[in-house]
Order: sequence, then C-alpha cells, then structure tokens
Amino acid sequence: MTVTIRAFAEADTEAVLALWREAFPEYNDASRPHRDPRRSIANKLGTQPELFFVAIRRDGEAGGALVGSAMAGYDGHRGWLYSVAVAPEARRLGLGTRLVRHAESALAAMGCLKLNLQVLTDKPEVLAFYDRLGYRADAVISLGKRLAVQESEALA
Repeated sequence: MTVTIRAFAEADTEAVLALWREAFPEYNDASRPHRDPRRSIANKLGTQPELFFVAIRRDGEAGGALVGSAMAGYDGHRGWLYSVAVAPEARRLGLGTRLVRHAESALAAMGCLKLNLQVLTDKPEVLAFYDRLGYRADAVISLGKRLAVQESEALA
C-alpha cells in the first residue's frame, strides 16, 4: 500500500469524521459534548493546524482514500498526541507507527522534548501499540475537568 502523510485540508473533514466515528466509538455518544469530533476539527484548525495530519492511500491516478489521522500539539513545554486512527483495512501494516513517528518528528523540529498522550483504560490493544513504540506510563495521575461554559456552548 502506498500512503502519503500530509497536513489536513478542510476537504478531508467528512472522511476524517467517518474514520473517527469508526475508530473511536465514544464519538458517537451525543450525551458527551466534549467528544464532538466536528468541534475537535474546528478547534484544531484554529490552533496549530500544521500539526493535524492525514494519511492518504494512493490508488493509481484516481487520487486516494483517507486511511489515517493524527493530531499533535505543542505548548512550548511538552507535546501532546491525539486522535491517532487508522482505517480497519489499513491496520497492521505500519501506518499507525508512521503517523506517530511523523507527529514526533514535527514536534521535535519545534523543540519539543517530551510527548504525552492519553489512552482510555478499556483499550489494551492501543496501550500495547504505544508500548511497542516506546511509550511508558508516567508516574502521574491524569486529571480532567469539564468546563461548564464550554459544555453549554457545545449544546447551543
């Protein structure tokens, strides 16, 4: 499979949404407004859009199909990796690794020395994937807080 990784373009939106809804079933839960994938894309396009990557499978002259995504961010202190997804037909071919390495390289070029990511505890296969790439659990507890202002805006 020939795959190109490039920056997200707005024309990729519907294909990314379809990929994420398949890869992240929690995005289908309308009762969780913080998991709104369309809003995630819009927010990413407003903040470091150059760190939003898609993988395109090339099918001859006919263009290609979107088969992967990865979002990254860097705040000057540490980097973050989000929404790494690979279409089922493209899994186990090294594409997830390529997407992660691509994001790592982009962050390293910005001076990032530490990269974090979060994985839901009920996804052991995802934890195993990141373990194979050298990621280890840090001795920290991840805390979160839903901001009421943002949640009410999401429902408007």
